[in-house]
Amino acid sequence: MIEATWGLIVVIIGIALVFDFTNGFHDSANSISTVVSTKVLTPRNAVLFAAFFNFVAAFGFGVAVASTISRIIQMEIVETAVIPYIILCALVGAISWNLITWFFGLPTSSSHALIGGMTGAGLSAAGLAAIKWSTVGQVALFMVLSPLIGLACGFLFMAAILNLTKKANKHSAETYFRRLQLCSAAAYSFSHGTNDAQKTMGIIVPLLFSIGYFGATVDPNNLPVPLWVILIAHTAIALGTLSGGWRIVKTMGYKITKLRPVHGFAAETAGASTIIGASILGIPVSTTHIICTSIMGVGTTMGASTVKWGVARTIMWAWILTIPISAAIGFAAFMVIRVVIGY
Repeated sequence: MIEATWGLIVVIIGIALVFDFTNGFHDSANSISTVVSTKVLTPRNAVLFAAFFNFVAAFGFGVAVASTISRIIQMEIVETAVIPYIILCALVGAISWNLITWFFGLPTSSSHALIGGMTGAGLSAAGLAAIKWSTVGQVALFMVLSPLIGLACGFLFMAAILNLTKKANKHSAETYFRRLQLCSAAAYSFSHGTNDAQKTMGIIVPLLFSIGYFGATVDPNNLPVPLWVILIAHTAIALGTLSGGWRIVKTMGYKITKLRPVHGFAAETAGASTIIGASILGIPVSTTHIICTSIMGVGTTMGASTVKWGVARTIMWAWILTIPISAAIGFAAFMVIRVVIGY
């Protein structure tokens, strides 16, 4: 079998950063769709705003999510020399699905695409024993729970705001919430960077382990995350956000429900609270799922008919297909690379 070299590791890290970049432009809509659709910020200022907070999230809530991602592959079972090729094929699966869904303007989960790609590539490389199913199960559980939490938080938070401001002057309240939405958009962009950039860290760390970067005594289930890895991951996602994702912004900001600043503030605050909570607990969640359902929850306070459930159903089908399709691509990619490396 062809052994991995430092040159190959650098190439795969580069591809991982490309994934991080696509995550940024694919998920930039998560951070800016509400603030653009409510006209609080122009699209250009919104992406600059979101990219800045994506980057400063590097100094936020630790690396618990990265640690969770790094443990999906059972590194004590899989041959060390094979790990880089599994990561490479996982990235092929994730990037492919990101690009497909970006082209069709569907706000799907880059996180679940990556996890699907890793699962498929790991299965192709070493069978069922290669995957830590408890970690995959945790992700699958929160694939269901986190959108529901976002939906409930969006509804409850918006209902509370309506109750507290029912006697307020409408024009004054609108002005007030336009300012507040800058705070909520910053919090959401920060939470997005905190959770999503860590997923790229979580696949770079096993690459470094496979080449002996941490030495022979390190525990593969408790790998440290070097500072330089943290910084390059956040830089890549911030640059991706700067590139924009206008197809998905249109779906998120205009097609699900009509938003005013108060609705954008409620949706972003609900979404940010949910994501930051998950990040502290080390749970890799879909920031896309959460902001979508937060918007739906907020929209429901205006009446169920104000939410365009047909668009929501299309988005949900894309969510359901993300892990299986990215896993299938990752599986097929490793089948091809197996022949190349003679494994």
